Order: sequence, then structure tokens, then C-alpha cells
Amino acid sequence: MKKWEQLPEKFQNDSVKPYYETLRKKTASLILKRIFDIIIGLIITVIALPFMIIIAIWIKCDSKGKVFFLQRRVTTYGRIFHIIKFRTMVSNAEQLGTQVTVQNDSRVTRAGKFLRKCRLDELPQLFNVLKGDMTFVGTRPEVERYVDRYTDEMMATLLMPAGITSLASIKFKDEEKLLDGAENPDDVYVNEVLPQKMKYNLEYISKFNFFYDIKLMFMTFLAVLR
Repeated sequence: MKKWEQLPEKFQNDSVKPYYETLRKKTASLILKRIFDIIIGLIITVIALPFMIIIAIWIKCDSKGKVFFLQRRVTTYGRIFHIIKFRTMVSNAEQLGTQVTVQNDSRVTRAGKFLRKCRLDELPQLFNVLKGDMTFVGTRPEVERYVDRYTDEMMATLLMPAGITSLASIKFKDEEKLLDGAENPDDVYVNEVLPQKMKYNLEYISKFNFFYDIKLMFMTFLAVLR
């Protein structure tokens, strides 16, 4: 981890300091976490590659547009990166609606409905993990305009890389239902859903250790099966 004095200025506040001190004492777990990401990431990528090719062909045949969806997100220390997902919506989805997806969203393609339900749209994020932009377990990366609304305490979630799954992801696996019928889903997400998710994300940092990550990955696997 960076020294406290080297953190971006917006991180150097009294609300972030306790989380920083907690993580600073867990250097061994942070190193194991990165080693695990690289080794398991490579193994899963090799195994998943044939399936990813099949999914890519399915997406291309199902609707017009690119196979992959790239979007600017925020990771460690506020750094911007491009998250990689399989495209599950029509190609101009962001011009047709909100940033968040609501239940029965008309922008979601036929292939996209299945991919999102099984979380297979997340598979390309393996490349983000190998690159170091993401990790298997950590706070889901948000777009910049949502991060701009973070409180001082929420900034602590950016002390670690963004994650493919998290405790909040498991608890809010049916997040789209919470936004269903809202006049302005973006506002509901930022003002109501995001603060609730952040409680779990901050709890994760407080409890973080390598074996807790393994537990959350297993919980995610069971949640997807259900």
C-alpha cells in the first residue's frame, strides 16, 4: 500500500484513516490476494476461453454491435480504467436510458438476459484482474459520476482494487428489482441503494483477510447456482 502521505488528498481524511490502518496491518493477505488473482485468473481464463468464444459468436448473431462493452470505471486510489464485459444491451443503450439497469429493461438483448442472470457477462473481467485493475473480491467499480457522490468514509473502498464480486454483490444480486418503477433510477441508486451497498463494502474492508475472500467467492458461486 502507499504511505498515508502519498494518498490522493481526498483520501486523507479522518473517516478513511481507520480502514487504511486496518489494511496496512494485513500486508501478507494483500500479497496473497494478488498472487491468487494472477494464478487463478490464468487458470480460469484458459478454461473459460472456448466458452467465451462461443458467447462472443452468440452475441454477434443475436444483435448488432460489438461483442464487448467497455466503460470507464474507478479503481484503486481513484484511478480510471476501462472495465470489460460482454455486451448485454443494444449498442446505443447509454443514449436510450439511465446508467443503471432496471427490471425488464427493454435495452437488454435476448442473449444478454441469460448472460446477466448467470453473470457470464462478467467473464471478460478476468483480463482486468490479470492486468491488476481489478481483483476477484472487492467493491464493485462504479462510474465516475457516482464516485463523485461518495462520502469521505466511502472513499475507503478505493484503497483496494475494484472487485468482480463482493459481499454487497451477493446481498444485492436482485438490485434491478429495487429500481423497478422508479421515476429516476439513477437518483434512487445513488441516494438509496448505493449507501446500503457501501455498508457491506466497508464491512468487507474491516473483515478483510485472504481466507475471507475465499469464503465470499464460494458464497458467490452458490448465489449464481440458485
